[in-house]
Amino acid sequence: MIGMLGNAYPWVKAAHLIFVIFWMAGLFMLPRYLVYHQEALASGGVESPEAKQWIEREHKIRTIILNPAMVVVWLLGLTLAANAGLFSGQSGLGWLHAKLLLVILLSGYHGWAAGYSKKLAIGKTSFTGRQLRLINEVPGVLAAIIVILAIVQPF
Repeated sequence: MIGMLGNAYPWVKAAHLIFVIFWMAGLFMLPRYLVYHQEALASGGVESPEAKQWIEREHKIRTIILNPAMVVVWLLGLTLAANAGLFSGQSGLGWLHAKLLLVILLSGYHGWAAGYSKKLAIGKTSFTGRQLRLINEVPGVLAAIIVILAIVQPF
């Protein structure tokens, strides 16, 4: 599947995978931070030193890891999709359509988590700790399905 990328294809694919790992690491960490942040709010309020530390940590993970990694993943992923013929009507790419749908959902999850961290920063909570812990499983499940689609290419 060399396509338009020529000899750069394996390098682009490797970079894509590296940034997927960075993005997923952030998507596993930020929701856990949200649980701890919410617990800090319950025990000490929005002005507690612990809550303020969580605000700072969440901001750093969003700006240093999550947002940049997601942008690079999308740019490289769309480049790889174009290389595979997604935009030129290549047949046999049903797996890629499904993968893209799940990546869109994962991006939405990213947006939700970033937004919820900003809500917590002003002391607003919408979920229980148990609910947040369950929501933490979303990126792992989506990542597993995405990997299966990319490797097995079942349809």
